[in-house]
Amino acid sequence: MSKIYTPDTAALGVEQVLRLLEGRWKLVILFHLFDGKVQRYSDFGRLIPGISQKMLSQQLRQLEADGIVSRKLYPQVPPKVEYRLTEWGQALCPALDSMLKWAEKRETLQSPPEAS
Repeated sequence: MSKIYTPDTAALGVEQVLRLLEGRWKLVILFHLFDGKVQRYSDFGRLIPGISQKMLSQQLRQLEADGIVSRKLYPQVPPKVEYRLTEWGQALCPALDSMLKWAEKRETLQSPPEAS
């Protein structure tokens, strides 16, 4: 059964979701994990050249704490750590894809008409 929203509760719910995704690198990290991809911590450094190790650790920890990303530590030397989206995190993919398509519509609607 689906929850019934008022305009206020719907706005609050969306604001809470947007707060989960706040952070300079969170969306970039998520897009590297979509399609069931598994990334090692060291892979992110290569995939996202502008991110510092400290920021990468912070963003991954927050995503893990929020239940969007899962972390698996292999007990070996040097340590091997893998990240993947949780089932709930993977469910975010269609929503972000819809937002991307929505943004494309704006570009289409704002493009100047062609001269005849």
